[in-house]
Amino acid sequence: MRIVVAGGTGFIGGALTGRLAAEGHEVIALSRDPDHASIPRGVQFVRWDGVSPGDWASSVRDAGAVVNLAGASIAGGRWTSWRKREILSSRVNATRALIDAVARGGGSPPVFVSSSAVGYYGEVKTGDVTEDQPPGSGFLADVCVRWEQEALAATEVGSRVVILRTGVVLGRGGGALPKMMLPFRFFAGGPVGTGRQEFPWIHIDDVAGIVAFAISRAEVSGPLNVAAPGCTDIGAFCSALGRAISRPSWLPVPSFALRAALGEMADMLLTGQRVVPARLTALGYTFKYPSLAPALASVV
Repeated sequence: MRIVVAGGTGFIGGALTGRLAAEGHEVIALSRDPDHASIPRGVQFVRWDGVSPGDWASSVRDAGAVVNLAGASIAGGRWTSWRKREILSSRVNATRALIDAVARGGGSPPVFVSSSAVGYYGEVKTGDVTEDQPPGSGFLADVCVRWEQEALAATEVGSRVVILRTGVVLGRGGGALPKMMLPFRFFAGGPVGTGRQEFPWIHIDDVAGIVAFAISRAEVSGPLNVAAPGCTDIGAFCSALGRAISRPSWLPVPSFALRAALGEMADMLLTGQRVVPARLTALGYTFKYPSLAPALASVV
């Protein structure tokens, strides 16, 4: 089928578009800068602005699926007032533009898959967090709620909507892992804060696999916790990371130091939630990397 991926040149988008093209789909990646994009074999790139319908809108006509991964990086700098507006508006505007394009095209893709994040749940100190958990509080939770509300508007044009509440994605060449590995390379790695906050993670191959699964299975709709079943606390994660790269994990990073360095963005590491992929498990998705040690070994 024709699959349109907004944000198809990013860390997750590159892995996803490459997989979908290898499976024989016609893949169109929407990019703000296609001339400088790394192009997986078999993927076509189309320029868009992520804000308003334009010439790119013709790409979504007759699409079998639209996947929305667009949005400014949440780890791209301190969360100033300007940066917060960019994080929110880039997600809301891109999602709205995609749905407007679908509506104006006079048809609708059978499925609209849209990103969100486990930040939707805010901090949950105890207990398993399934897709039935209500939204939490805080900046990231507010962003995810607004983002999901925009995506759910695709139901009004007749699409099946799947929401990906994604944990920290582990993969080569992008995401959080290279930044987390840096102090370990200099023998200065260790747990963050108390080390006891839960740290939901997911291998990038499973993110791509879950999107492909959601597209192909008509019974999949609504929110999915895109996190491995082997959720762990950040102290255990840092210990496993140290072992994976043969470095010690001995130097804790105090909460006050992290807040001084990152400001409000430190909440991403100092709070957590034990996210479990309840719906994916019930639907029969088989994780390629359900356990942390093999997942880290494949990407470091």
